Amino acid sequence: MNGQPISGVSVRAGRGRGGARLSALALGALLVLTACGGGDDGKDGARSDGKGGGSVENAASQAVVNIAPKDGADAVATTGALKVTAEKGKLTTVTVQDDKGTAVEGKISADGASWEPLHHLAGSTKYKVHAVAKDADGRESAKDTTFTTLVPQNTFIGHYTPENGSTVGVGMPVSINFTRGITNPEGVEKAIKVTAEPSVPIEGHWFGNDRLDFRPEKYWAAGTKVTVKLNLDGVEGREGVYGKQAKSFTFTIGRSQVSTVDAAAHTMSVVRDGKEIKNVPITAGAPSTTTYNGQMVISEKYKVTRMNGATVGFGGEYDIKDVPHAMRLSTSGTFVHGNYWASAGTFGSANVSHGCIGLRDVRGGYDKGMPSAWFYDNSIIGDVVVVKNSKDKQIAPDNGLNGWNMSWAEWTK
Repeated sequence: MNGQPISGVSVRAGRGRGGARLSALALGALLVLTACGGGDDGKDGARSDGKGGGSVENAASQAVVNIAPKDGADAVATTGALKVTAEKGKLTTVTVQDDKGTAVEGKISADGASWEPLHHLAGSTKYKVHAVAKDADGRESAKDTTFTTLVPQNTFIGHYTPENGSTVGVGMPVSINFTRGITNPEGVEKAIKVTAEPSVPIEGHWFGNDRLDFRPEKYWAAGTKVTVKLNLDGVEGREGVYGKQAKSFTFTIGRSQVSTVDAAAHTMSVVRDGKEIKNVPITAGAPSTTTYNGQMVISEKYKVTRMNGATVGFGGEYDIKDVPHAMRLSTSGTFVHGNYWASAGTFGSANVSHGCIGLRDVRGGYDKGMPSAWFYDNSIIGDVVVVKNSKDKQIAPDNGLNGWNMSWAEWTK
């Protein structure tokens, strides 16, 4: 072997022990080089089974996340434009937030292939989308985008009753009057949520295209707390007209008070929490101007108001500038109010009004002992007044807050 190369290393035999030692060292080096060198398969030691440091473990996820609208998009529609999908994988996380950090509620489909918001988006708002999907091997892929919704040129809001924080009677509905006629009632109604504690089914009913009322099947239970959420911002109420309102309000139902007027007997029985607390003599509508029958809700209260017949179709038959203790029962002008101009003997014996329910009172309404003063002081907005045995038709349910004159089947259809 003297002078012959071994695997590219030239080794010369030495003399004596020193030469033998040199040959051993050279051979050791040769063995080390051979052991540490790469194999001839060109795989640099990668495991073909993918279980340790191999190419499969380090490969990119096959899942692809797609988000519509595209990143940076402007003037995006508030409904129908936002959608997240996954290819070659399943969505595991989708979060959408506006620039204030408010989350958009949504749902991933059962097969993990798509996500859509449960509600419309707000107008003039920037949103951030973060979505993650996994492929069949559990590897994740993520995508982040932003977009901005359209700026509405035409808007609407809803004027609502009762007032936030108020305590009202058991007959009080939630009534919302919109500033523009609505041609997408389903979308608008879906954006309004009315809940009660204790819970009770509550349904909405449209009167025309600009009024939406909500009520339970029967009068509210005393003590119920009602919450209303108006999520109208971004709802397209009619073509090109979008809601501009995001507001919540609450109100409480007070004690139960239902007063029943018997127009034939000229009396009114006031029942509170199931017990009669007073029976009041009244005068109802005269034979030529009878009082509506039906369930009516007190919607306004005035210690003193003016009543002019010309405003309700009676020409110049009357114009009384100081009617005391007046409480509105209908939009068309039905009130229960104090009457100081009829003789005391009229109440409880004759019907002489122009359709209102009159209770004995004094001019100026200063006498707290008068039946009208007592009833005014013991009534709140939302209390119910039921009229029966009048020779007139039942009041229309949209004439005031009087939807109780519809059956539940009519209300919910």
